Order: sequence, then C-alpha cells, then structure tokens
Amino acid sequence: MTDAQAPAKTGTNPIAPAPEGARTAADVVTPELVAQLTKGVAGSGRTANHTPFTGEKLADLPESTPEDVQKAFEAARRAQAVWAQTPIRQRAAVLLRFHDLVLERQAEVLDLIQLETGKARLHAHEEVQAVAVAARHYGRRATAYLKPKRHTGAVPTLTKVTELRHPRGVVGQIAPWNYPLELSVGDALPAFVAGNAVVMKPDTETCLTALWARDLLIEAGLPAEVFQVVLGEGPVVGPEVVKHADYVSFTGSTRTGREVAQAAAARLVGVSLELGGKNAMLVLEDADIEKAAAGAVRACFSSAGQLCVSIERLYVHESIADAFLERFAARTKAMRLGTSLAYGADMGSLVGDRQLETVTRHVEEAVAKGAKVVAGGVARPDIGPYFFEPTILDGVEAPMAVCAEETFGPVVSIYRFKTEDEAVEHANSTPYGLNSAVWTKDGRRGRAIAARLRTGTVNVNEGYAAAYGSLQSPMGGMKDSGLGRRHGSEGLLKYTEAQTVAQQRLLPLAPSLGMDDEQYAQFMSRSLRLMKAFRFR
Repeated sequence: MTDAQAPAKTGTNPIAPAPEGARTAADVVTPELVAQLTKGVAGSGRTANHTPFTGEKLADLPESTPEDVQKAFEAARRAQAVWAQTPIRQRAAVLLRFHDLVLERQAEVLDLIQLETGKARLHAHEEVQAVAVAARHYGRRATAYLKPKRHTGAVPTLTKVTELRHPRGVVGQIAPWNYPLELSVGDALPAFVAGNAVVMKPDTETCLTALWARDLLIEAGLPAEVFQVVLGEGPVVGPEVVKHADYVSFTGSTRTGREVAQAAAARLVGVSLELGGKNAMLVLEDADIEKAAAGAVRACFSSAGQLCVSIERLYVHESIADAFLERFAARTKAMRLGTSLAYGADMGSLVGDRQLETVTRHVEEAVAKGAKVVAGGVARPDIGPYFFEPTILDGVEAPMAVCAEETFGPVVSIYRFKTEDEAVEHANSTPYGLNSAVWTKDGRRGRAIAARLRTGTVNVNEGYAAAYGSLQSPMGGMKDSGLGRRHGSEGLLKYTEAQTVAQQRLLPLAPSLGMDDEQYAQFMSRSLRLMKAFRFR
C-alpha cells in the first residue's frame, strides 16, 4: 500500500467543547480596538497578524521602517530625561496601579493572548499572574533596590563612599511571540521603575497583547512617550533597535541571541539574553509517582510546550519507570484540546507553520529511527491548522534530532537511569542550561541534586512555576541559554549604571603630616594589617 493509499492518522485526545455563545475573534479584535492600540505606533508600511486557531487574519497593522525606529528612540530619549527626574516612589506607584488594572481587566487580555498565541486560557492566565506579581514586586521593592547605599571606604571614617544607581537611558527590548504579555511588559516594568524609557519590538503576530499592556500602563500613569512600540520583520527592525539602544533586552533563539550580543558588543552596550533550552526533569525512585506524573503534564505541555522553561527530557529511575510512564501516558491521552475563548481546554495550538514543521520532523524522524510513540504523535487539523497532540516518545537515542535539539512543542522523550550520578550527568549533557526539575519525597536530597544541575533555575517537586514565580530570586540561563537575569534585584539593577561617589575627609591618601614616601608606605602597611585584624572589609 502506498503512502497515498494509507489511512489517515487519527488522534486520541478529546476536543474540549466550546461553551454556548463563546466569543469569536471578530467579537474581540474590532477595528475600534485595533485603532486604539496602534495609535502610538509609527509606520508607513502595512502588515498583519493572524490567529493560530484558524490561520485567519486578526488585524491590519502599521509596519515600522528604520527611520520610524530612529524617531521612536529620539522621542523616547526626550521623554526619558523627564521621567528619570520623577521620584522613585511615583514611578513605583504606576506599577502598583497597573497591577490592579491588569487583574480587573484580565478578561480582555486573556482573549487577546489566546487569539494571538493559540494557547489554552489557563496557560494564558499564567501570564496575567506573572505580570501582576512582577508589578507588585517592583512596585514595592524598587525604592529599596535603587536607594543610595553606603559602603566602607578606603580608610574607615576618613573615606565616605556612596553607591548611586542611574538609569541607562533608553532600553531596546525585543520580545518573543510565545508569552506576549509576560515577556514584553513583564520585562519592561523594572526598566521603567528604574527611570528608563523603552522602545519595544514585539513579535508582529502577538503584538496586540503588548500594545494592550502599553495602553494599560499609560492609563496607570506612565507617560506615553516613555514607552514606544515598533513593528516589523525581525531581520529589519530588530537590528535597528539594537543600533540605537543604551541597553538591550532580548528573549528568543540562541542563534539570534548571539547576533544581538555581537551587535551590542560592537557598541559596548550591555545585553540581557534569555535563549533556548532542552530542559530535563529527574524523577527519583522515591518520588510520589502520581504527583510526578501530574507535574510532568504541566511541565511538558503548558502552552503546547512553547515555553522556554518547559521540560523536553524526562529521566526516570528504572525501578519506577514503567509505573510512572503508565500514569503519565494516561493523563496525557486524556488532555482536552480546544480553541474556545473560555476555560476548559487543557492544551491549545502551536503558533504556526514553523513550529508545526519542527515538531512533526522531530517525531517522524525519531519513529523512523526506532523510537516508540507512547502517546500522541499526530497533528490534529480537525481542530485547527497547527494543532499537534501532546506526545511522549520512548526509546529516543542520541542520533535523533529530538534528543538534543530544542523542539519547542508538546513533545517529551523519556529515558531511564540507574544512579543519581548517571541522571545528573545526562541532564547536564547539553549545551543549554535554562531550567530543570527534580522529583523526590526527600527535600534535602532534592536540593542537593539541584545544586549539581547546571541550569539557572531548578524546581524540586514542580516543573517550572515555583522558581519562575518567586520574583525575589533571579531567573535566567547558563551556557547557551543566555546572559543576565530577570527578577529580583538583578532584574532591575541590570537596567541601571552603578556610580561610586567617594569623599575623602581630613587627610589625603598620600604622604602628609611631614611623612616622606617611605614613612607613608610603612604607615599604610601597618594600617592594612590593623584593618585585617579588626575585620574591616
């Protein structure tokens, strides 16, 4: 039988029913809304975005030219000079008002996120949670992070030292499509409260969400000129953003991140890069299998696996592997797929052709080389053009692309291990180092293994949300997964320049009081020994 005569593949995952009277794209993305959101976007050209649920066009949009980008930076630079003089507490108050507005009007942005990304509503709500927490954290903590700090001087009591923090100026931000609220405005909030302006280039396909957030921030009190948005093709507009920025924030692929870093380095401009990942979860022999299986579903298939910190490799102790896989597969096969703008679906769509092609290629190549599909493994065009079932692969080996390449889709490979050392070695055997997870009933053991994993975040008995949602702690990647951190003090201070102001009093740091050079050198040597003895830093 030829391929053309072969029966079509059919999936097993159920379809989540749409509630009666559910909203449609036309109900949400009206011409009036698009006109309101794009009011501040300069662009002589025209482009459009589309919804992954159907592939249909959502909105016509302005497209920025290099000249438009330059003008956006000029306007932002003028506004930033005034914004930087605004007291920190007033800047922080904008974030706290924004926090309240996001929660009050979350239904609006949940619709936009779903329509632009194709994700399930619960996964869209993760973005609302993340942005609200970031706004609250920096709204409450910015004053402490940015206040002048006293340090011990070269000579105690005689040298008075203060560390000041100044905004860098205009931050150029290039935001991805997969988390269009959290990875756009969520990263911009600390830049604003530090006194910077931002010129943001969101992905065109998900720009309405970012523009909605801009509109809400302005309503919360942010001066409109401080937040500029430019739209257009990445290879055209992206380099222009890097060309004019005083600091660059980029989230995206490792390949593009290297290009951004090189362009910024040529200008001696700082960068923060969150890049790719091939994240691993370790399930130890003492783990609660039911909880680990449920956690794996969330960790592997949230946002259809299109999450930088999602799990793509599962290492399970051989003594529990079969029992774990049975429970994990049953939960995966029961996941409901859907397109409605309502809660109820467990997973949504991939974002477009490129992601679907990568996922399909990884699965088909693995199967052709001997891997076994335990769950999923097929596209679901009966639901939408880019739907692909949540997929578990067993028997994956190193020559297969899915073993080492980032899939960025709802596909996870399962591997068995005998010892902790073996599991740690395999988990670390990747050029990436973004996120990982460990499941065990012994918290101390889990934390000890976590410390051996070369990833920027490690979750014990959770997949990604525990570390990512802990805003006081830094989040970012090691190795090829990036540079810099978001969240916590590092996530704000990266948008500042540190300045040391040292005031010398009474005596100079030079020969004085009749001392010659040799006497001064002897005096300073004795002083240094005394400072060590008295534990001066």
